[in-house]
Amino acid sequence: MAHATVPDATVPVATVPVATVPQTVSTAVAEVIAERAEHLFGLMGNGNAHVISHLTRAGFPFTSARHEAATVAMADAWHRATGKVGVATTTYGAGFTNTYTALAEARLARIPLVLVVGDAPTGGPRAFDIDQPAAAAAVGVMTLVAGPENATAVAHRAFDLALHTVQPVVLAIPYDHTTAPLSGDAAAAELPPLPPKPARSVRPEELGRIASILRAAERPLVLAGRGVLLGHAEAALKDVGDRLGALFMTSVMAANVVDSPWNLGIAGGFTRDHRLELARQADVVLVAGASLNAFQSRYGTLFASGTRVIRVDNEPDSGHPQVTDYVRADLAPFLRDLAALLPAGDGAGTWRAAAPEVASASFRGPDPIEDPAEFGEDGRLNPRAVVAALEHILPAQRSVVMDGGHFIGWAPMYLSVPDPQAMVLVGTAFQSIGLGFGSAAGVSAARPERTTVFFSGDGGGLMGLADFETFLRTTRHGVVVVLNDSAYGAELHQYASKGLHEQAMLIDEVDFAAVGRALGAEGIKATRLADLAVLEAWLATHNTGVFVLDVAISQKVVAEFMSASLAAGKRL
Repeated sequence: MAHATVPDATVPVATVPVATVPQTVSTAVAEVIAERAEHLFGLMGNGNAHVISHLTRAGFPFTSARHEAATVAMADAWHRATGKVGVATTTYGAGFTNTYTALAEARLARIPLVLVVGDAPTGGPRAFDIDQPAAAAAVGVMTLVAGPENATAVAHRAFDLALHTVQPVVLAIPYDHTTAPLSGDAAAAELPPLPPKPARSVRPEELGRIASILRAAERPLVLAGRGVLLGHAEAALKDVGDRLGALFMTSVMAANVVDSPWNLGIAGGFTRDHRLELARQADVVLVAGASLNAFQSRYGTLFASGTRVIRVDNEPDSGHPQVTDYVRADLAPFLRDLAALLPAGDGAGTWRAAAPEVASASFRGPDPIEDPAEFGEDGRLNPRAVVAALEHILPAQRSVVMDGGHFIGWAPMYLSVPDPQAMVLVGTAFQSIGLGFGSAAGVSAARPERTTVFFSGDGGGLMGLADFETFLRTTRHGVVVVLNDSAYGAELHQYASKGLHEQAMLIDEVDFAAVGRALGAEGIKATRLADLAVLEAWLATHNTGVFVLDVAISQKVVAEFMSASLAAGKRL
């Protein structure tokens, strides 16, 4: 298959010195991107051609998407995989609106990125222009406008705002300003201000009250979310848990953020059954940097009724019904101060030592598979058995990337990753599908030294098919796993089970491996577990390239998070 170079192999790099290019609004924005970012993801059009050209001429790393939605999805995934700000660019009009789902996902998931777009001329909209700032505002995203008098300053402010607020920001260049020469630069006072960071220190009496509750706990559990990673609070959180003799859990986006033998793994709808029963025995839970969304809380069933839940975060209280005590604070200093009020020690004599199931081999040893049968009731493969087998076949140094859909229930349960930034789900915050190939390409660009393992369903895979080629072009070494049930699985399990007609929920069988081979990859369609040996052999002999494993999975197997939502009477 063809492999991308950086910058994108499809974009020739000229040798014209950048200094010979006249300074315009577009070149000023481009130079701020070169200063503030490491990679640009985009798709060229009339509104952003000059920005892209200025950067690629200078050799700046650029990856072109095939659909605009993937530009933002790639930048989003870049941030999740590196912790660095992402940058995407599209043209105006349809170029901008095609990013809308991915932009909403980034907003809800709190992803700092800058989306540089063309926009309507300052003299008034054309027939095909829309009010892009209003559209962005509708999903909670601010738009800044670059002009001759402020291009450099406003571009820097866009990056500052993205990082300061941990949110996406749109930077728009009106069409008549794309080649306009610079006429000055705005003073800082003329730019949108950075929102003040509120004081988030906790009063000593409040800190003491929380410490007292935790000291009195008999079975304390600490649940870490992505906020722990963003706040660099990993060591402080582990210290608190160890002083309490607590067990740990994490959200998906914080997998492995706590390196401890007492880590129960991923919380909520992705928790292994034998560890779920243990988690439900907790009498006090300290939730740090996690929102306790439906996935994390297993639709309100992760904790037993009456469990005291203390949530600490630097965001305003969301009013979660299971949270009994909310503390708004910056995580690292709060946890350090909290640890100072807890007894020193290794947790001896606590829940860790007292409960036989904690000390048992089933907790520390290999995990049993919830349902190890090879096939479902319809004769197609059981996805649990497939993904559990892949844990031992796929390279250990891997990034696991997932699109949205019913199929996401299994990879977080059965696959391990090297660090928290190696488990990437783009789409779940907005409940979207179809962003997977783009987000996987962003991870490949971010972490080329690892094998990118991309999981998709057939519905989302077909929706994002344009950027299958982008993933193949960008990925040095990768595996695409399509858990293919020939259906929109979430809808099938939610609605066909209630008697709704299933015609619109079904998808004709597609062989994604054949599609991949047509694009230059290798791969097979797997209908039995023995077929996974082909992937294993390929991995043993290929250090580059992409293998596509299309797995014909059962329509009868329901993911645990879906079963929990149905049991709770919830609809995704």
